[in-house]
Amino acid sequence: MAQDHDDARRDEIAAAITEGRTSLGIELGSTRIKACLIGPDHAPVATGSHAWENQYVDGVWTYSLDAVWAGLQESIATLLSDVEQRYGVRPTTFGALGVSAMMHGYLPFDADGELLVPFRTWRNTSTGRAAAELTDKLGFNIPLRWSIAHLYQAILDHEPHVPQIDFTTTLAGYVHWKLTGRKVLGVGDASGMFPIDPATRGYDATMLAQVDEIVATRRPGLNVEALLPEVLPAGADAGRLTEEGAALLDPTGALQAGIPLCPPEGDAGTGMVATNSVAPRTGNVSAGTSIFAMVVLEKPLARVHHELDVVTTPAGDLVAMVHCNNGASELNAWAGLFGEFATALGASAAADDVFGALFRAALEGDADGGGLLAYNYLSGEPITGLDAGRPLVVRTPDSRLTLANFMRTQLYSAFGTLSLGMHVLQGEGVAIDAMFAHGGMFRTAGVAQRLLAAAIDAPVAVGETAAEGGAWGIAVLAAYLDAAAEQDLPTYLTERVFAGAAVDTVTPEPADVAGYEQFLDRYRAGLAVERAATEAL
Repeated sequence: MAQDHDDARRDEIAAAITEGRTSLGIELGSTRIKACLIGPDHAPVATGSHAWENQYVDGVWTYSLDAVWAGLQESIATLLSDVEQRYGVRPTTFGALGVSAMMHGYLPFDADGELLVPFRTWRNTSTGRAAAELTDKLGFNIPLRWSIAHLYQAILDHEPHVPQIDFTTTLAGYVHWKLTGRKVLGVGDASGMFPIDPATRGYDATMLAQVDEIVATRRPGLNVEALLPEVLPAGADAGRLTEEGAALLDPTGALQAGIPLCPPEGDAGTGMVATNSVAPRTGNVSAGTSIFAMVVLEKPLARVHHELDVVTTPAGDLVAMVHCNNGASELNAWAGLFGEFATALGASAAADDVFGALFRAALEGDADGGGLLAYNYLSGEPITGLDAGRPLVVRTPDSRLTLANFMRTQLYSAFGTLSLGMHVLQGEGVAIDAMFAHGGMFRTAGVAQRLLAAAIDAPVAVGETAAEGGAWGIAVLAAYLDAAAEQDLPTYLTERVFAGAAVDTVTPEPADVAGYEQFLDRYRAGLAVERAATEAL
């Protein structure tokens, strides 16, 4: 019976592929380009990928445009081969297609479509003066990585390419432009180029006028809005794959032109889609090398906060982002050390077993971590005003040093900077119904999830979302093209994509919340110790 069911499912998917009832999502991440094909039920049916790395060239973190297309072509080729191997058919078309990529950065082109300087990614931090001036003048936090900060810094530095700029965009916007001929951008990705007006869901007109005034003192006649891509919400018509675009994705010529594309989006937006966190009062926490939280707002923030970036969902709703440079890396280091200790005792264990044992021990610790203090700062942390980091474990003589307290403190530390940013949101009166958590540290059931709930004093959900992440998220946005006229994006995701999805939600325990607040008081006070360590070591 099971074999019959599998065969029927395979035949059903093969028919959907042949008839073009699938959606393809492509995401260009920082270390991997991934393609994900989904069926009519939004479940992934095939994937393809290509590993790549940024290059540090002449003081700039960059990727070459040749590397962009080589990576895209390999991702598509491996996806098409995966489809053929699994289902015995090779697709020549898809029902819809979408492109997502790392947000922010700087890609300026001249009137002939030639890139004027190498792509400057989000990782570059050479925009300090521009970001500070714009933040001050606009009364809106402009982070270092935003595209407008890069553009204004180029103007401040009198870079020779500035007079030639005809158009500037993001990586997703560039790829979409080459595939369709359309210079457009999804509102979520656009919100990392320039501030968005929540009423119009386009660039903020008042701020555009202010920036033009600022720029005019150094570059008279330059119209910033004319350089930016058109803004589109999720579900809008963003063009179709041209013959030239099809050849760029698939040089074999098998892929046909005419496929409709959804607006290109940023990786933050596709992460929100992949976790069903696009409605007001919802949010998600992503914990990896870095850790960040995104909360969909009901109204604009009352004040400017350097701890918070304000971007939008792919539908244009305002989102506050707390982005922390340091996440789970220090936890990984300690787990590696304990794994070595186990091996030295002749009891070697797999990494997952080590993590599981250590994480479960954390639940037995004192609610405040036993008076211990730790910092996971391998690098600087803008939220706490540190340009560099030194991982630390600090304790007072009367603290209670046990394995349980040590591991509870390490987990608390991983959430420390994040919770400071979340406290700023709470001070603004921002309400959160649930936060969806994803990332490797949540694989041990119920541990990091419970302690994160204490750290942000809000329910935390963990569920079985698509493992393909952002590539799956942009594929879902492509599929949404057919439903946008009937349903808004939050309703579509809840009723048609995530209906019936298994989700485990943990509410914060009062004792944990109180204990975490005691830890956070020590954490704030101990920042002076962390700062002294960066100066002395």
